[in-house]
Amino acid sequence: MKQLKTIFMLLAAGLLLTAPSLQAAEDVRISVPASMTDAMKEVAAQFGATGKHAQIVPNFGPSGTLAKQIVEGAPADLFISANQKWMAYLREEKKIDPTTEKILAANTLVFVGIKNPAVTQIADIVGLKQIAIGSPKSVPAGEYAMQAMEKAGIYKQLEEAQKLVMAKDVRQSLVYADRGETDGAFVYKTDAMMATQAVILFEVPQALYEQVTYPIALTVEGAQNAEAKAFYAFLTGPEGMKVFLKHGFSAAK
Repeated sequence: MKQLKTIFMLLAAGLLLTAPSLQAAEDVRISVPASMTDAMKEVAAQFGATGKHAQIVPNFGPSGTLAKQIVEGAPADLFISANQKWMAYLREEKKIDPTTEKILAANTLVFVGIKNPAVTQIADIVGLKQIAIGSPKSVPAGEYAMQAMEKAGIYKQLEEAQKLVMAKDVRQSLVYADRGETDGAFVYKTDAMMATQAVILFEVPQALYEQVTYPIALTVEGAQNAEAKAFYAFLTGPEGMKVFLKHGFSAAK
């Protein structure tokens, strides 16, 4: 009897020891730009509904911040950037599997604010008091907005007049404009769909900034994770694209 009890205790201990590693193997840690928050949550839910047992663990934020976290050792199986710059950075640091790198989706830059008939084009924003943009140093949407304002010849004027309010990410820029805390904000078209008070005052002409694309890649660690590879395939397949289109993204050209 004692012998059987000992065997059961050993088996139980073995299960406890292996449980954490089994759970860890099922985790898929993804680093995703804030502008994809809602779409990614829906894709993850649909992936789970297919019967997959992987636990999707998202980390949403500015692409630059996420990329730097990965370089510093933060766990990640999959990375999506809101521009090419930060994906190139991880490629140079040998943190991604280059064979998995591709363009996932595209987006459009717009200017939002509480309805204002006096603002219909980018030149009109010089008359506003405060304009929110994501910090160009780490937020691609802010970098695109800066490009557009520079090409339109108004960035220096707005900067010197201290009219630019730097936000931690594109979603915070939207919140500032949606609450009326700023007179407007540069955000992606997909973010504008989340506004409750603000509306799109104009689309920024594509000639003023680089095309907004979202490159995706598995990290070196993710390329060794079967569940991460399965989620990557789902994201880049027709099921994932259907969700992204629903949330206002477009297919990459």
